[in-house]
Amino acid sequence: MTSPGVEGTGSHADALLVLSFGGPEGPDDVRPFLENVTRGRGVPAERLDEVAEHYLAFGGVSPINRLNRELITAVQRELVIAGPAMPVYFGNRNWYPMVEDTVAAMARDGVRRALVFATSAWGGYSGCRQYHEDIARARFAVGATAPQLVKLRHFFDHPLFVAANSDAAVQARRQAGSGARLVFTAHSVPLAADAAAGLPEQGGHRYSRQVAEASRLVAAGIGTEDYDVVWQSRSGPPQLPWLEPDLVDHLETLPAAGVDGVALVPVGFVSDHLEVVWDLDHEAAQRAAELGLRFARAATPGTDPRFARMVAELVSEHTAGVPQRRLSTVPAAGCAADGAPCAPGCCERISAGRRPG
Repeated sequence: MTSPGVEGTGSHADALLVLSFGGPEGPDDVRPFLENVTRGRGVPAERLDEVAEHYLAFGGVSPINRLNRELITAVQRELVIAGPAMPVYFGNRNWYPMVEDTVAAMARDGVRRALVFATSAWGGYSGCRQYHEDIARARFAVGATAPQLVKLRHFFDHPLFVAANSDAAVQARRQAGSGARLVFTAHSVPLAADAAAGLPEQGGHRYSRQVAEASRLVAAGIGTEDYDVVWQSRSGPPQLPWLEPDLVDHLETLPAAGVDGVALVPVGFVSDHLEVVWDLDHEAAQRAAELGLRFARAATPGTDPRFARMVAELVSEHTAGVPQRRLSTVPAAGCAADGAPCAPGCCERISAGRRPG
């Protein structure tokens, strides 16, 4: 399925900015990083101490910055091959290189208009609108010389994203053994936040609908309709309802259903970071072992060469008017030719004490 390119005849861009969440790169970074993530959210100090221990178990280093740098190298190579070749910058919301500093460097380098690839495939507040807020904050900090920044669209149903996840799912099923249950996972959000994810006239729920659709497409790519979609990493008051079922709770139901293995596919995540390596590789894997379940976790797609090609293709939708490639009709946001952010009322923030890390 294709749809018209965002700007039809294409438009100029001087550079690409890869915009991500950020992560600590040493023990001394951990606490300041977590304070950046939770600033203004009233997260108690003891909760930060608890999450800090997760990072310190891995030497205080999240893999996300390293993987983003590797992605940038791969994207630069793809842009040289497919065009247009352009510099690729790196900025983060919560840790260095901070996006404000990166946009200032872009302005000094003479960049006047840049495209922005946010490392989230999804709609919703934290997956989309907050990146628009990051862009606006960085431009405001830089002032009149700040380049125009245009965020690229959601890509949860792009054929290359789906193919990378499908192949990773096949490998995980092979590792988990014959009969392993295919289980897709993504970050949980409060039900109220999910209901606000999208425009009110569209009924909201853009985030969970996109995750469900991506899971369906990936499963179809390996020829199965037999799978589960679960949610992970929830936090906040227990009385606040979040998307369910929870991953670990779901694992506990599988032995009684005659399942003796699970192939876990973190479809909601572009690359490994602490919520992948701790919540999945540590907590979920440990619980699966306790339950006697064979366990394998699929790779995230960001290291697959097709992912970098997808980013280059998203760029070409703007610079060369290449038609969008989509495998579904589930609502997804593009971006206006002038870089305008989300429409009023779309994906509003719902305060819910989201878990840091």
